[in-house]
Amino acid sequence: MSATRPRYAIGLDFGTESARALLVNVADGAIAATAVSQYAHGVMDRALPDGTPLGHEWALQHPQDYLDSLAEAVRAVACEAGAKAEDVVGIGVDFTSCTILPTDADNVPLCLHDRFRKAPNAWVKLWKHHAAQPQADRMTELAVARKEGWLRVYGYRLSSEWLIPKTLQIVEESPEVYDAAAHVIEAGDWVVQQLVGRHGATAPRSACNAGYKACYVKSEGGYPSKEFLRALHPALETLVETRLAGAILPPGARAGGLTAEWARRLNLRPGTPVGVEIIDAHAAVPGCGVSAPHEMVMVMGTSTCHMMNSRERAFVPGVAGVIEDGILPGLYGYEAGQACVGDHFAWHVRQGLPDDYRKEAEARGLNAHQLLTEKAARQRPGQHGLVALDWWNGNRSTLMDANLTGLMLGFTLATRPEDIYRALIEATAYGTRVIIEAFEGDGVRVDGLVACGGLAARNEMLMQVYADVLARPIRVAAAEHTSALGAAILGAVAAGADGGWRDVGEAAERMVSPPTRTFRPIAEHAAVYDRLYAEYAALHDHFGRGGNDVMKRLKAIRAEAAGNQQPAENAE
Repeated sequence: MSATRPRYAIGLDFGTESARALLVNVADGAIAATAVSQYAHGVMDRALPDGTPLGHEWALQHPQDYLDSLAEAVRAVACEAGAKAEDVVGIGVDFTSCTILPTDADNVPLCLHDRFRKAPNAWVKLWKHHAAQPQADRMTELAVARKEGWLRVYGYRLSSEWLIPKTLQIVEESPEVYDAAAHVIEAGDWVVQQLVGRHGATAPRSACNAGYKACYVKSEGGYPSKEFLRALHPALETLVETRLAGAILPPGARAGGLTAEWARRLNLRPGTPVGVEIIDAHAAVPGCGVSAPHEMVMVMGTSTCHMMNSRERAFVPGVAGVIEDGILPGLYGYEAGQACVGDHFAWHVRQGLPDDYRKEAEARGLNAHQLLTEKAARQRPGQHGLVALDWWNGNRSTLMDANLTGLMLGFTLATRPEDIYRALIEATAYGTRVIIEAFEGDGVRVDGLVACGGLAARNEMLMQVYADVLARPIRVAAAEHTSALGAAILGAVAAGADGGWRDVGEAAERMVSPPTRTFRPIAEHAAVYDRLYAEYAALHDHFGRGGNDVMKRLKAIRAEAAGNQQPAENAE
């Protein structure tokens, strides 16, 4: 008698630079294979593929990259594991968000039409596209003036990253693009719709995307009203019933079955269940094995997202969403975040590392981050004399202001590169403490912390700093790719009986290994960090809450200078 073949779910994790596929055994969560495919065009923040220049704070992508990368990664994992088409019972998808694109009536991206190839607003706007901040500010002002009930769900302030501000930018800057758009859609939803061959009024849209990024609040009647949207801009009056039409479904629901064309391209069975998409950071919650309320998951990478579930709903100022069914069905999912974490450290290595440090790292077989971490770890808390505000890419929570910028105080002629590196790490830990204190200040308990992502897995010094600053133990998830694993779990649940699990909570409990280690606070370090955090908090409130808007004035002067810049050869 032949042994029973394993059953697998595929988790597709679409990041900022690449797509990852994870082949996971649905019985026990064992990883059979993983593959990564880089996007051919990467992030376009300076110019379109044909050289058309982009403005300040633009960040675009090419939609074909998503489809090409997912096909390459899926075929690679199946080949590596020797999996047959019938072995794969379900597919789950997570995606960076808010990442949106306008499409035609056949769901073809407008940027692929010859008419719009040179129109930046026809391309995919990546999550970190911040050029829609003026539109976000006006939307917030209007919602406050009209006393819109849904605004409290988003901490009373809207982000430039979200769907409606980005859509308003299209309307105002490129009305011909908006007029040609039959749909405005999250890229993750678009990928799922491609896989299952559905679009339009009955096509699946994720409750996670709609809730956190498109102001869809079930208890407030869904999306913002037609009256509100008309007041925002007359062209948006019919946005919901036309360009946002679709069935809002929770993560873990079945979006449909794989089309024959995609089954052929992926070497899978036609009809293979595909789950409703989830935001990449939110997928990490089941990927960490967390299904209980009040356990905060921190996904720590280039940025950090802080997610937590609760049976109760509370409205926390500056926390960007408390959404029913947003992360796990039947619970309210809370989301907060920091727009720049690992990106801080990468910036310092890229822009501020002296040649002698680079040579030392090379001679010792280390990368620059490893060298700076080693040197910074020798310091005692407070030894470098610096404090920083972690706003190199604005503030997502709790100030929700993309126009804030970074600050570091305490420089002397003795300041060294490792001092700056450690101060930036500490600043991001202080930013997390602000978020946790905001939750608890409004009565939302944070009973435990689980960290995942590249920083949590690779940098012990950083994790100890976080434990000391937060004065709390932090457990580190066992899985290396928690978002992809979470997507696979949702794919297994979408498969129904073939997946073997009743719901996401049961699947997460059985398919995820316990945390590998715990970082505990050192009391004497925590005492010093309490004093340093007080300094951070004072600077945070002064520069972030209107005490001095110098950061915004400097950005305005910079934008003005860039707009008036002439080529050197034309200067007199």
